[in-house]
Amino acid sequence: MTVFLNGAFVAPEDAKISVFDRGFIFGDGVYELIPVYAGKPFRLDQHLQRMENGLAEIRIGNPYPRDEWRRLIGQLLERHQGQQLSLYVQVTRGVAPRDHVFPVPAPTPTVLMTVSPLPQPSKAACEQGIKAVTQADYRWGRCDIKSISLLANVLLRQHAADVGAAETILIRDGLLTEGSTSTVFIVKHGVIAVPPLSHMMLPGITYDVLLELAQRHGAPVAVRPISEAELHAADEIWIASSSKEVLAVVELDGKPVGDGRVGPVQREMFAWYQAFKNDLIAS
Repeated sequence: MTVFLNGAFVAPEDAKISVFDRGFIFGDGVYELIPVYAGKPFRLDQHLQRMENGLAEIRIGNPYPRDEWRRLIGQLLERHQGQQLSLYVQVTRGVAPRDHVFPVPAPTPTVLMTVSPLPQPSKAACEQGIKAVTQADYRWGRCDIKSISLLANVLLRQHAADVGAAETILIRDGLLTEGSTSTVFIVKHGVIAVPPLSHMMLPGITYDVLLELAQRHGAPVAVRPISEAELHAADEIWIASSSKEVLAVVELDGKPVGDGRVGPVQREMFAWYQAFKNDLIAS
């Protein structure tokens, strides 16, 4: 493995970050996790745009222009072999004395990129679906920023693991927001529904892909608030993310979703997504 850190490609054991880095002290930074298929980053421009938006929101200067990001990512990927990889990009505010106030002058941001094998949903998860549980969404009020401060997400995801489920689906003020690590879609009477983007949700790359695929194939979609009651009464529930792609939830809080099997609309979307991904690999 080769790591990119602050302008240099180094071995992992040589990648050193100061204990005074604000990413370590405060979780002061943003990140992206980008699937890579056959050496091609999936929707790279959209991932970079989301990271640029996050940097602007927390007032960290973007370390590189878009073309330089592409060049450095390409150089890092050239050093790694594998058909399906996971590219992790993280930018923190940098090294400064510990103080909650932004340091003046602004320090040089710390830039880290790593590559690892891309986690893939198991065949059983794809074909038979997964279990999920619900929990109150107690994360902070700017979930639209892909912050490296992920303790709430970690605790919520661990809650699912503790009870043998694959994901925790979050409810805030009686409404569905998202999963601890995913976007959540439902289907009722053949109509796909998903909550509208807000400060309470990450603007997911896969969220956009699934909406585009539904429009392309003429599947009915409603982007609207979804109540907790609607979630529990859904014919189908899906979770979606860059690493999970699109998976059916067949059991929620110990009760079957619909007939307790992967639904027909999810099977169509899964096939559309695989074709979309394969077209990218072949291009």
